[in-house]
Amino acid sequence: MPSALSSFPARVTLLALFSATTFYFLYKSRRLRHLKTLALSSKHTTRGKILFVSQTGTSKNLAQRLHNLLASNGVVFDLVDAQSYEPEDLPKETLVLIVASTWEDGNPPSGARFFATWLAESVKDFRVGALLLKGCRFGVFGVGSRAYGERFNAVAKGFVKQIRDLGGSEVVPLGEGDVDGGELDLDFEKWCEKVVGFLKGKVLENGVNGNLECGVYDSEEESEGESDLEEEEIVDLEDIAGKVPPRKKTAAAAESNGNGNGKVNGQREMVTPVIRANLEKQGYKIIGSHSGVKICRWTKSQLRGRGGCYKHSFYGIESHRCMEATPSLACANKCVFCWRHHTNPVGKSWQWKMDDPIEIVNSAIEMHSNMIKQMKGVPGVTLERLNEGLTPRHCALSLVGEPIMYPEINTLVDELHKRRISTFLVTNAQFPDKIKSMKPLTQLYVSVDAATKDSLKAIDRPLFGDFWERFIDSLTALKEKHQRTVYRLTLVKGWNTEDVDAYYKLFSIGEPDFVEIKGVTYCGSSATSKLTMENVPWHADVKAFSEALALKSQGEYEVACEHAHSCCVLLAKTKKFKIDGKWYTWIDYDKFHDLVASGRTFDSTDYMTATPSWAVYGAEEGGFDPEQSRYRKERRHHKSSRNQSG
Repeated sequence: MPSALSSFPARVTLLALFSATTFYFLYKSRRLRHLKTLALSSKHTTRGKILFVSQTGTSKNLAQRLHNLLASNGVVFDLVDAQSYEPEDLPKETLVLIVASTWEDGNPPSGARFFATWLAESVKDFRVGALLLKGCRFGVFGVGSRAYGERFNAVAKGFVKQIRDLGGSEVVPLGEGDVDGGELDLDFEKWCEKVVGFLKGKVLENGVNGNLECGVYDSEEESEGESDLEEEEIVDLEDIAGKVPPRKKTAAAAESNGNGNGKVNGQREMVTPVIRANLEKQGYKIIGSHSGVKICRWTKSQLRGRGGCYKHSFYGIESHRCMEATPSLACANKCVFCWRHHTNPVGKSWQWKMDDPIEIVNSAIEMHSNMIKQMKGVPGVTLERLNEGLTPRHCALSLVGEPIMYPEINTLVDELHKRRISTFLVTNAQFPDKIKSMKPLTQLYVSVDAATKDSLKAIDRPLFGDFWERFIDSLTALKEKHQRTVYRLTLVKGWNTEDVDAYYKLFSIGEPDFVEIKGVTYCGSSATSKLTMENVPWHADVKAFSEALALKSQGEYEVACEHAHSCCVLLAKTKKFKIDGKWYTWIDYDKFHDLVASGRTFDSTDYMTATPSWAVYGAEEGGFDPEQSRYRKERRHHKSSRNQSG
């Protein structure tokens, strides 16, 4: 009688034959998502891998969606962060799908650098040879921003080339997604369809032999009632994400709003449905297709009689009558301290549908007024201040993005001035030609976030390769303006607080009227920024830095004002704005509007007025308007355990 051991091959053969027959009929009945393999030899049980290379979580979320999609089709892959993956295991893989982000300067995120370095070094190592990954089939989807030009999806492109050079077989073409202006979800869905198509083809090709090299099919028993499910019930890719509405619903909603596929009459819109949702969640009111307005917390504060912002202390702005807006939500930088956490689009030039400037102004005022109305009945809000707030007298064109990018920025500013609304515009010093062509503004700012090329690159993370030259040219252009000009410095402890000498050298290039020095505002944790509370300077730190800069200027600039609550200090040109020992940093807004309307040439000294004593540097009030009521939150702290018995 034959032993159990001698009959084993026959049993395996019968079992494999039964499995192949079952597989064939299940496939023909259009139930691919519920296919099971009843027997797999141990050498065929290696699961495929989905690797993600992610910095902000976008690639991770996409990889999770792909993982869920394949699982819903009955194919099980391992989902792995490239940061924790051992690249030495790559030659053992049969199928690897990679979703990879490109970060600064075309490099991978820091967590995936070991994986990327291993690939790059293996290609160059003559000992490895060109067949290291000959048994590995792969596909790559890249996540990047076209605003970076030649560096767009550099990491994904590099992975494809390197794995090919090591003998890997690309089973689906490289997919590329643009997070800042493209249709990322749609592009990823199309790529996933190719992946699923490949897997279906391999199952049909190899299934009869029971050899599933692409992944491992779920071997759990089907539950009763599942057998009648049809292929049409496979979950749509967009539904799997859990954060984005189904594509058909999104398309229908977008079409009804004139936003189908982010385009209107063939022109691309700056604000896609996803960007719109992110910004609206943060409290922005989106105007048209590229502008925005938001009520500032200092506007609310002064409506309640609890004090204004530093612009009130430095320049006499009425915070409760100030409208914070922008005609361009897009920016050319991705600063580490961005309080929008990079939810706004980026770009190096205007490439979107353009809205009418007068319509933008009308909508901004209307939306701003509606937000002011919501303050009615709030404790401290008087009817007088509420009515004043409904008619804005100031516009801070510094909400988010780069307002100077908007092609009709001069027309928009003219419209604001016609309504006797003053203008404070902030630019990120990457568009010098725009600064040169700018009409008179009440006050023009240039952000000076760092004093050296390397530190500016690290802090602002600019899109332009010639960012430093653009920065210097922007400061030079500022020097030619006749109206009030300002350098805005944001101090980030551990990043740019030691560069007093280098900062001072920049003063002679733009010769600004004022230098605002402010401590960075911590806006919570973000995958796009490594800043913590340790990077936030105290007001004493800001004061010390400001005094050092003033001392360096040898009397050309002096510390004029401060707003302790905002950790902000103002330097002003001594000869221009200090007359007979008294500071004149405040603005006569009526005089400014009269000068603009006259058409005559005028300069910054023509509309200055005296600074109140409480706003002057060193005053007991620390920049707090004594006519306002100071409000301090009551903070309740838990008792220390050492003060408790037991």
